[in-house]
Amino acid sequence: MQFTRLRLNGFKSFVDPTDLVIQDGLTGVVGPNGCGKSNLLEALRWVMGESRPTAMRGGGMEDVIFAGTSTRSARNFAEVSLIIDNAERLAPAAFNDGDLIEIVRRITRDAGSAYKAQGRDVRARDVQMLFADASTGAQSPALVRQGQISELIHAKPKNRRRILEEAAGISGLYQRRHEAELKLKAAEANLTRVDDTVEALSQQLATLARQARQAAKYREIGDRLRRAEGLLLYRRWREAEDTLAHATVTLRERSSAAERDAAAAGEAREAAESALPALREEDSIASTLVQRLEVEAATLADQARQAEERIQRLSGRLRQLDRDAEREESLNADADQSIARLVVEDADLQKAEDGFDDDLAGAKAAADEAARTLGEREGALATLTEDVARLAARHQSAERLLHDCRTALDRAETAARAARVSVEQADAALADAQGRVEAAKSESSAAADLALRAEQTLDAAEQARAKAQTEEAEARAAKSEAEGERGALQAEHRALERLVSRDAGQGESLMDRIDVTAGYETALGAALADDLRAPLVDRGTGWVAMPDYASAHPLPDGATPLAQYVSAPAALARRLAQIGLVGAGGGDRMQPDLMPGQRLVSLEGHLWRWDGFRALPQDAPSQAALRLQQRNRLEALSRELAETEARAKVAADRHAALQSRLADLTEADRSARTARREADARVTDLARALSRAEADRDLAQGKREAAEDAVVRHEAEARSARERLLEAEKGMDGLADLDSLRARVADVKTTVEAARMTTMARRAAHDELKREGEARAKRRQAIAKDLASWRGRLDSAGGRLDDLRGRRTRTERELADAEAAPRSIAEKQAKAGRNLTEAAARRDRAKQALDQGEAALRTAAEAERATE
Repeated sequence: MQFTRLRLNGFKSFVDPTDLVIQDGLTGVVGPNGCGKSNLLEALRWVMGESRPTAMRGGGMEDVIFAGTSTRSARNFAEVSLIIDNAERLAPAAFNDGDLIEIVRRITRDAGSAYKAQGRDVRARDVQMLFADASTGAQSPALVRQGQISELIHAKPKNRRRILEEAAGISGLYQRRHEAELKLKAAEANLTRVDDTVEALSQQLATLARQARQAAKYREIGDRLRRAEGLLLYRRWREAEDTLAHATVTLRERSSAAERDAAAAGEAREAAESALPALREEDSIASTLVQRLEVEAATLADQARQAEERIQRLSGRLRQLDRDAEREESLNADADQSIARLVVEDADLQKAEDGFDDDLAGAKAAADEAARTLGEREGALATLTEDVARLAARHQSAERLLHDCRTALDRAETAARAARVSVEQADAALADAQGRVEAAKSESSAAADLALRAEQTLDAAEQARAKAQTEEAEARAAKSEAEGERGALQAEHRALERLVSRDAGQGESLMDRIDVTAGYETALGAALADDLRAPLVDRGTGWVAMPDYASAHPLPDGATPLAQYVSAPAALARRLAQIGLVGAGGGDRMQPDLMPGQRLVSLEGHLWRWDGFRALPQDAPSQAALRLQQRNRLEALSRELAETEARAKVAADRHAALQSRLADLTEADRSARTARREADARVTDLARALSRAEADRDLAQGKREAAEDAVVRHEAEARSARERLLEAEKGMDGLADLDSLRARVADVKTTVEAARMTTMARRAAHDELKREGEARAKRRQAIAKDLASWRGRLDSAGGRLDDLRGRRTRTERELADAEAAPRSIAEKQAKAGRNLTEAAARRDRAKQALDQGEAALRTAAEAERATE
């Protein structure tokens, strides 16, 4: 099977439609871990019918749908399409209508998977069988997943057998055989269930007959019961009429007395209702007064609580004012001390400022003079250092050139000697390689002739084996068809034989001694029905042989005697002679012409009797007709089974002979293939040997030419190196002395370091003086700001103390007023308590009177309702 294209859309990481073209040769996908390479293999297995979510590395089959990222939304479906090359038309008939086969599997969320082939909907089983017939599929070992090699190495022989069967191309046959076995087992199970159903129906038939008898008895008893119930109901109706007349007279007598009692009860209820408004008004007034007094008491309690809180708040304010006054006095004392200290510090700083500017100018002049001296000496050092560096560079260049020239000369002379040795070795290798090439050419020609003869032998063996294999496959198909037909006939024969033998086991009946022409069983069953189950007897219940009528009544015109199609004992002669066979539409017309004892039947099972009775096939199906049909079918099956067994034996013998011949041809083909492989291997080995010999010869020739070129090149390099060495020696002799110039540079460096130290010391002294002056100026500014702050705070401290004294006086007056308020509130609370007690007693009295009035009203209303 050749795949040509794999198309993915929404499958795992392939959110956009993606095509993977599989050309002739080797197609590979290369990428880092996590780029989606494994998804391509899983897509192949999925489209070929994989149904396990774990094989797709997911918890459910819908996990193969693209789940979305932070930048792209999830997809609702996934689709994989596989294009297969069918140019040789080797696919099954259902898929063999084009040069390309397109298999598509699509899964939608919450809807499941669907398969299509060539644009048509197909089953998953059809797709799996397509790949199984080609010895591949979702479970094929050819699809090597991660870890499968180690599993194969440690696998059991039974598991390895599956790989060999797939390589032999018979895995599809095993799957088809498995399906056929399942179907056969299902058919056997169905036959078993049919036997059980027939047995159950037989038992049910007996039960229904018993129930029919019980139903007839039930209808008879029901009729008698309905007549008895009718008489009973009439008697009860007459008694009820008499009772109604007596009750009507009694009702008229008692109605007038009840009306008088109802009027008196109504007057009592109205009196009770008129007394209630005054009682309700008194109850409402008393309740309102109690509520008002309760609100007043709650208000006074709230006022007392607020008075206590005000007293506590004013006392706390007095204590806080005393603490604030003490803090202000302490701050005034601290301000006086801070002002005195800052004035003394400012005077000291002013004294230190005298003569500062002159000292700073002198330090700056000394630092500038030292810097000029340092610059002059550093300039002289830089000039001298550059001269030393240039001279040192020329010395290094001359020495390096001299060393390189000597090294190049030695290397060129050594390489020239090695190249001359290589020329000698290449000559010897070239001669040896030429001899091996000639010998390899001779052996290759002989091996090619041998391989050609082996190929011809293999072609003849393959043709014979292919022909034998085709004949063997046809014989195997014929054998399987014959065996399958024989198995089906045997199963049906066994089932019918069990049914017939079971019914026969119930006792000998007339039915077992009757032969009916096929197709007339229903007509005979309708004519005789269950009478066929009776046996032939001399005495007792059953059929007794009787002589024919002296003059029998003829059947109506158009009716054919049923006896022409039935072979039965003489005991049935009278009965059969009076049974006519007509069409389904002719019985109604002929029934009035029937004589006593005559009856008409149709092939469909209709029945018309001389006494006017008629029956339809669906109303009274005949068990006897079914039994006769089963017997006829059993005889036909016996004949067919004998013919099928003979045909199956012939097919089996032919298949065995062809199998033996195919085995011999297969062994011959295997031997021819082995000879051809050995000849091909010999040709390949000799071709490789010839190639190696020619390569060695070409390599030796190239090495010889390269060695000759190397000799010439290295000798020229040696001459050039000698010339450059002489020039480098002359240049080295003409350079000045480098050591004396370096000594002068060291002396100048010493003077420069001394000047640099002097400059740094004078700059440090100048910077230190400048920092001290700046620090004194900043401190004086801070002292002036602190003095202004402390003096302003001292001036405002007197005003804050006066304000605190005034606030304390006002708070003391408010506290005296607040301490007098609780006494007045307590007097009001005592008076409100007395008033509340009196109002509660009044409310209780009004409530009690109202309850008594309402109770009297309820009693009167109940009495009125009772009288009504």
